[in-house]
Amino acid sequence: MKTATLILDRDYAIGEVDKRLFGSFIEHLGRAVYGGIYEPGHPTADQYGFRRDVMEMVRRLDVPVVRYPGGNFVSGFNWEDSIGPRESRPKRLDLAWFTTETNEVGLHEFVRWCREAGTEPMYAINLGTRGPDAARSIVEYCNHPSGTQLSDLRIKNGAKDPFGIKLWCLGNEMDGPWQICAKTAYEYGRAAHESAKLMKWVDPSIELVACGSSAYDMPTFGTWEYQMLMECYEDVDYVSLHRYYNNRAGNTPDFLARSLDLDGFIKTVVSICDAVGGTKHSKKKLNLSFDEWNVWYHSNEQDEEIKKRDRWGRALPLLEDIYNFEDALLVGALLITFLRNADRVKIACMAQLVNVIAPIMTRTGGGVWAQTIYWPLLCVSKYGRGTALRPVVKSPEYACTDYDHVPYVDATAVLREDGSIAIFAINRSMTEDIELTADLRGFGDLAVAQHLYLHHDDVNAVNTELQPENVRLQESKGGAVDGGQLRIALPRLSFNTIILAPKRN
Repeated sequence: MKTATLILDRDYAIGEVDKRLFGSFIEHLGRAVYGGIYEPGHPTADQYGFRRDVMEMVRRLDVPVVRYPGGNFVSGFNWEDSIGPRESRPKRLDLAWFTTETNEVGLHEFVRWCREAGTEPMYAINLGTRGPDAARSIVEYCNHPSGTQLSDLRIKNGAKDPFGIKLWCLGNEMDGPWQICAKTAYEYGRAAHESAKLMKWVDPSIELVACGSSAYDMPTFGTWEYQMLMECYEDVDYVSLHRYYNNRAGNTPDFLARSLDLDGFIKTVVSICDAVGGTKHSKKKLNLSFDEWNVWYHSNEQDEEIKKRDRWGRALPLLEDIYNFEDALLVGALLITFLRNADRVKIACMAQLVNVIAPIMTRTGGGVWAQTIYWPLLCVSKYGRGTALRPVVKSPEYACTDYDHVPYVDATAVLREDGSIAIFAINRSMTEDIELTADLRGFGDLAVAQHLYLHHDDVNAVNTELQPENVRLQESKGGAVDGGQLRIALPRLSFNTIILAPKRN
């Protein structure tokens, strides 16, 4: 059996894991809202029309923040359309996804859903067709107590207390030619600067996310970040990153190596942020918001057919990727990468939460089930809060198309508040179990409390409404700590969560 080693020390800390690292995203796109979180008449619907079965699965993930209402959608969205009596809200053509938005679920409804689901809204403003005036107006509407036209309008619309939304996105993917009213880096930087200035004048307690490049391989990547931050560096708190992965080539070893791409992307953007800070002689350090990430490619052909057949339809079944086992493995590797960069990546939003490239799927009028990618997110959200430790990992390697040295085993660890340690590890080997040896001598007397792993013999295995547990977490009784050394077997092609707890005397 091949072996890999892991060395941990409590003094080698990366930083505290921000709970918002386990966030998600709901856009007015496809069946994310209508038929996803909201379906009046469904057997589980509450008095407001929200599906309680979906809400329970969201609560189980313990999602701390949900980005809303877009996404590409937001660049043509008038926030005022989403308030007031439902019967008077306008229906609009959504030019981002070529559907019709009815505004049945709007600002008040979404904030209510967030409260019930145990999460907080991360609200994106329109810097496409709108600008600083609309930006400051919605902050006043949401967060000012009372005594102004906009805050009193919120009260009239049923919300006496301010919403207190603390995290705001300054637009979405404004460098992309697909975006409604895309901008140059300078144009966007100026718009972000002026919007941020006014928004923070209204509520100085809010935090703001500026748009980074839409993708690592955009032609303007790097220069976009630098130029736009030269205009708004002192006004914002985070820079966004977006990244999606695919396996169109059908090459599993190549696909599972894409977490190396993610790590390089993060470190490059950190360098650019620090370069701008240095150029400006600033003492401020910008952190990152990876507010769109996932696997996305399974539904592309289907989406084109739907758009041709039903242009301007309502809540069309778009971007409904059916995720397989290898997708879950990559998601686990990406989550490990986020934890290893927890000193600078403070927010991350899996795109999206329900139905649309999502860990949770529903059938309209029917059931709800967890896709394969639900399980690694659940494990890391549940066990990955605390202090991220800086691991030293040595593993056998393989070569693939883009990388000469891909470790079969990738791992990281979190020291939790109760003194336990959570180790997250992926075994990328297609054929062999690998024994992981971890040096834990600096943590006292530990024992293996739990070993959860995700594995399936078929990389293309999926979960369905009829077979919701085809790919599921399993528990191993193996592994032991002896003399400060953990020895545990990682099954081939597996994502592992190993909990080590202090022994009780």
